[in-house]
Amino acid sequence: MTVTALPLPLPHTPAVPTPAAPVAAPIYQPAPAGTPDGTPRVFAAIAAVMRDVMPVAKDKENQQQRYKFRGVDDAMSAMAGPMRAHGLFILPSIAAHHAERRGEKMTHVNITMRYHVYGPAGDCLTAEVPGEASDFADKATNKAQSAALKYLLFTLFMIPVDGRSIDDGDRDHPVEPPAEHRAERQQRNQQRAQQRQQRGQQPRRSNRAEPGPWENQGPQQGDGLSPQARQLLAAAQAATSPEVFAEVRDRAAKSGAPAEFLARLDRIDAEKRQAAQQGQQGAQQAPPQGEQAAPPSSPPKNPEAAAAEAENALRLAASRANLPTLDADFERVHGIPIAQAPAAQLDAFRAVIENGAAR
Repeated sequence: MTVTALPLPLPHTPAVPTPAAPVAAPIYQPAPAGTPDGTPRVFAAIAAVMRDVMPVAKDKENQQQRYKFRGVDDAMSAMAGPMRAHGLFILPSIAAHHAERRGEKMTHVNITMRYHVYGPAGDCLTAEVPGEASDFADKATNKAQSAALKYLLFTLFMIPVDGRSIDDGDRDHPVEPPAEHRAERQQRNQQRAQQRQQRGQQPRRSNRAEPGPWENQGPQQGDGLSPQARQLLAAAQAATSPEVFAEVRDRAAKSGAPAEFLARLDRIDAEKRQAAQQGQQGAQQAPPQGEQAAPPSSPPKNPEAAAAEAENALRLAASRANLPTLDADFERVHGIPIAQAPAAQLDAFRAVIENGAAR
């Protein structure tokens, strides 16, 4: 994002003609005359929005190129509540636009978006952001505008991101690279794999519950877990009652298991409880003899994926409700951070927020 001086004066800024050349307007436009001194200026409003905005997780996936990204809809949803609360709004315009055909059907667009960020006092901060996109129909300009808006929101307001999103999918170009580039990339990957084997390391993973040093002690198998960790996981899966599971979890905690591993055990317990509850409901709703039973439901989601999806929905609901103290409120109620909570707890807390009883 670049912030540049505009060649024309903004509203409320008188132009001062000179015989040599027109004077460029400043990037900051003061508040109109007569505005009360106590009204927050745009800089104070931006800082207030930055304090209240909720994190945006990288939960969207490009199905063709298989990379994660953050969508502009999520960024707008995260910003909507804080901007309304602090009287801030953005007026966009296209400062430059260039489109060209590539091949028979593809259209490639480069634009420069000019954003006027207005505060409660009527003063304005102007920024320009580039956008670029390609499309096989008539959506290239729309995509370029969405990209520019997303990066304006992330860079101007410093929207927090999900700390567990290690790999940045935006660094990979969505267009298939040439054959020589693919060969070079494959060679580098092979070299890295050989170096890892020589050092005796396992490939780094971006799993939500990535094993820590405690899990990597001793002989390992392909899952990267130590024999002690695998035994505890198996015991948790085989637990026939909450009391038995509590003993397994207590044994893991006393042996020095990290918080990530304990959270993994908690997700197993939550999944087992949910399956048992669904089984009881299914038994109560079984059709009378002679009637055709309903088709079986789809298998339950992986507990880690379900927890990640529930967390994203919870943070989105908190953003819409303008609830900046989500993490502290959740940990005060449930005694554990959001990152360690199972999907059932996250969904329950989201329902409280959506029903207007979060505060």
